[in-house]
Amino acid sequence: MRFLDDRQSPHDLTYEDAFLVPARSNINSRLDVDLTTGDGSGTTIPLVAANMTAVSGRRMAETLARRGGLAVIPQDIPLPVVREVIADIKARDPVFETPITLSPTDTVGDALNLLSKRAHQAAVVVDDQVPIGIVTPRDLREVDRFTQISQVMARELATLPRDVDPRAAFDLLAEARHRLAPVVDDDGRLVGLLTRTGALRSTLYDPALDAQGRLRIATAIGVGGDVATRAKLLLDAETDVLVLDTAHGHQDRMLDALQEVAGLDPQVPVVAGNVVTRNGARELIEAGADIVKVGVGPGAMCTTRMMTAVGRPQLSAVLETVDEARGLGAHVWADGGIRHPRDVALALAAGASNVMIGSWFAGTYESPGDLEHDADGRAYKLSFGMASARAVQRRTGQQSAFDRARKSLFEEGISSGRQYLDPERPGVEDLVDVITAGIRSACTYTGAATLDEFTERAVIGVQAASGYAEGRPLHRGW
Repeated sequence: MRFLDDRQSPHDLTYEDAFLVPARSNINSRLDVDLTTGDGSGTTIPLVAANMTAVSGRRMAETLARRGGLAVIPQDIPLPVVREVIADIKARDPVFETPITLSPTDTVGDALNLLSKRAHQAAVVVDDQVPIGIVTPRDLREVDRFTQISQVMARELATLPRDVDPRAAFDLLAEARHRLAPVVDDDGRLVGLLTRTGALRSTLYDPALDAQGRLRIATAIGVGGDVATRAKLLLDAETDVLVLDTAHGHQDRMLDALQEVAGLDPQVPVVAGNVVTRNGARELIEAGADIVKVGVGPGAMCTTRMMTAVGRPQLSAVLETVDEARGLGAHVWADGGIRHPRDVALALAAGASNVMIGSWFAGTYESPGDLEHDADGRAYKLSFGMASARAVQRRTGQQSAFDRARKSLFEEGISSGRQYLDPERPGVEDLVDVITAGIRSACTYTGAATLDEFTERAVIGVQAASGYAEGRPLHRGW
């Protein structure tokens, strides 16, 4: 990557300060662009869900991995639960979605509590694991909550065989005028669910799979306490990526923790952060990090910069740390500050191998929070920063009430922020579609067929705020 006319700004840059310059291209289609990353994480698209409690859980991990991304289970989840989550994700089908199931005697109230857990908002009604009906929100309107599902479910349903080809599945669903269908084994028992859009996506994305063909998942731990014991438990549980995470990654405790993990001879990539400087990146890599997580203060839920003045504009932080990491054979994950697909493209142009997204993904059906509605009926999920009082309280639950109360006085993060679901893109897969479309188009504009070529060929210009405003669409005209 280079700057336009080599005129690098004397000031540090955010994503809004920069733009990509088009170049001659021989790429005929966006689909000719390969988005596979080369940092050992196994992602086939360069997207990672941040290790935030309000972002990454089972549903997020499963859904993202099926489309080629990765989710990082946060450090404040009890280790036995994390081990269970890893095993659960590894058992999921790499093509078919895991359906919500109900029995005929379950109630409408039971269904209402579950349907918002999936973007397709459907449940399969089963009798001895054999599908007998489908329930969607339309079936539940103006129905008493105590009504049994058997009285409102749609009984006409198509089923798909387990070995169905995605293109054939789409054609079958289109012909039957069905939005989705249960997938069954040879005995007619439910093994998954496939939507028409899911069938299309299966032809566009390659899942992120481990050597045994199972979905990939990453897990995070902090740098306090017995790091080696916790790391070994996660490695034994077959985590695919191990993330050592703390707000200030350039500290002695992080370096010690990395050395402890290195002593375990992990056979998976080790990620460490967060840092924003050349020196920080170098010391973490020399201590054992394969990937450095970069970003202090750019996240939507983070108040660090306003509280402490500490941090750095994210694009410059990525540029500098990438330059150092590449010389040492390591990689960078750009963590935070992502609000539009263009931001992801700029981070990749700057050399990041993957881009972490937090709050944007928090506002989806797949994030762990419960779906809420405001006074106007708009759907949202609650999100919070990982250094907020709410997150600190969760992490320190085993400590005394006095110690927890003292720590809660010092927070750097929003404890309760509303992340509204986009009515047009309410699921994380919808966001993945629009983000990867933007990345692919950026690559074609620069003549790059791979992410490595994109970083090599990218030319970045610096713009004033008026330049950024000029590029924003006006949905209501002048």
